[in-house]
Amino acid sequence: MTDIITIALNKLDTDPMNVRRTYSGQGIAELAANIRSDGYRVLQNLVVRKSDKRGRYLVIAGERRRLALVTLAEAGEIARDFLVECKERDGSTATEISLAENIMREDMHPLDQYAAFCVLADKGMPIADIAARFGTTETIVRRRLALARVSPVLQNLYRDEEMSFEQLTAFTVTDDHGRQEEIWNSLSSWNRSAHTIRHALQQDAMKASDKRIVFIGGLEAIEAAGGEVRRDLFDNHNGGFTTDIALVERLVGERLEAEAEKLRGDGWAWVECAAEYPQDAHRMRRIYPQSVPLSDEQQAELDQLDRDYTELAEQIETDSADDDAESRFEIVSARIEALQASEEQFAPEDTARAGAYVCIDHYGKLRIERGFLKPDDTQTSNEHEGCDDDGTQSLEQKAQAAKAFVISAALAQELTAQKTAAIRAELAHNPDVALAAVVHALLLGTQHIYGSEETCLELRLTSERLENSIKDPAECKGTVALDELAENYGHHLPGNPADLWEWCLGQSRDELMNLLAFAAAKSVNALQLPHYDRKKQRQHADRLATVLNIDMAAWFTPTSENYFGRISKAGIEEALIEAKGVDFASGVAGMKKIEAAAYAVRQIEGTGWLPALVRIADLEPFDGDDEDDKLAEAAE
Repeated sequence: MTDIITIALNKLDTDPMNVRRTYSGQGIAELAANIRSDGYRVLQNLVVRKSDKRGRYLVIAGERRRLALVTLAEAGEIARDFLVECKERDGSTATEISLAENIMREDMHPLDQYAAFCVLADKGMPIADIAARFGTTETIVRRRLALARVSPVLQNLYRDEEMSFEQLTAFTVTDDHGRQEEIWNSLSSWNRSAHTIRHALQQDAMKASDKRIVFIGGLEAIEAAGGEVRRDLFDNHNGGFTTDIALVERLVGERLEAEAEKLRGDGWAWVECAAEYPQDAHRMRRIYPQSVPLSDEQQAELDQLDRDYTELAEQIETDSADDDAESRFEIVSARIEALQASEEQFAPEDTARAGAYVCIDHYGKLRIERGFLKPDDTQTSNEHEGCDDDGTQSLEQKAQAAKAFVISAALAQELTAQKTAAIRAELAHNPDVALAAVVHALLLGTQHIYGSEETCLELRLTSERLENSIKDPAECKGTVALDELAENYGHHLPGNPADLWEWCLGQSRDELMNLLAFAAAKSVNALQLPHYDRKKQRQHADRLATVLNIDMAAWFTPTSENYFGRISKAGIEEALIEAKGVDFASGVAGMKKIEAAAYAVRQIEGTGWLPALVRIADLEPFDGDDEDDKLAEAAE
């Protein structure tokens, strides 16, 4: 039985024997739009069988079409008894028919879709209408139309299944058919991935993800300046590119120069622009800003902002915030940063002889570094450190139960740099422990069952430059001690690196052991970084320091400049409670920040108290086979 009959829509029901049970709401809406655009006609007849209920029919195949018609009827666009053309079949084959319709089907070839969409687009039909007409998305329509950029030769290769769809879409980044065919023919058959094709076609282009484009405001800024931009519809990550490199460089230069002009107006002796932070800057002497106390009004504002910051942060973390909380949080954070920045100012005499660099950071954001002294500047630097508050202090404290505070990432890095310097200096004078540490590290590298994170030694001798993490390296006892040792070795080592090997062969074992200890010491790295806390490496550094019997109090003394002036008053209270008890911390809440820091320095003096990140952590006892027991045995 295959008769075509017309049935009222409200007489059609879902067939329990239909194998397809799940339908997308969006898909039904798109199909309803397609039916609407074609004058409420259904291109393909529904397949039905008689129901046990008199006058009703069950839809074996075409349930999605029925649901789309029901949607239109509920919207009042068609009558509820709208007549639907159906094919009637015997109920005994209902499951087979339903299964065949859902499985035995093939999507339209992309190039055929492209050709069909082009016909409509050439007639002037908007992309949105084409998408609605065929129940698809505007993105799909745009992507199909973008295939017009591809050479007909390559399109035919795709039709003949000699090329994948991903490979075909990679060619849409250019309209040059000759270049497309040249790239395809030049690439080896095993090296024709979509990524390789795009890369070859974009060799003279700059991607939207390039930090220079990000810096000037994206591809939109290039378009606004009259530059040529091409967006790759098939690359969701790239976002597009431009071949107008000269324009990008000009826009970058203009923005850097505009920022540099502002700095020159602040009185700096020189200001230089660079696409990225200059390597020479790492070797230059540097002046740092001086601490400037806030006025009473500013301090009161900062206190209130601190409370607002804490309250908003708690609301956001607990999902109890209103819709405006995040925007208010950003405003509060920006104001706190502005007030904290005002606590550090360069002296006029310093800006008159020092300079600044204006450049782009790794993420495409503006980076300004100030206070550099050129090599020919022989004047003495008056360096003072200011407060580097982490913006998380809370002034509503009770001495009996001080709230937790957060140390800033910069301070955490400096404190662990102090600790690293001390371990380095001690290890340099203990060659036996250094030898054991080096052997331990080498074993980790040669035995692949171990992990390289289990040691704090960086035996490629990639020595972290601690001076970059410490505001006043000249005051770091560990750095000074190791620099003096390096200067002494510098008098004995040959000046020509080519002569170093023969020189080493002529040295005694004791001298080589001393050099080994020095080299190992230079590689110690116990830093905690903002983007990577290096937990396992720092744990090994504590083990190494324990074997060396290091007394960190002999290497680091907390002062207002290197610690207390750079943490919140909650942190100061916590330190005083640890060092001397609750009574000594009870008055901190009523003091100004600068007074609290000076008070802490006086009270902490002579107690041996150290910030947690500088201390040598207590270690759990190790088993007899533990590597650190072997270190201890070597030390003995």
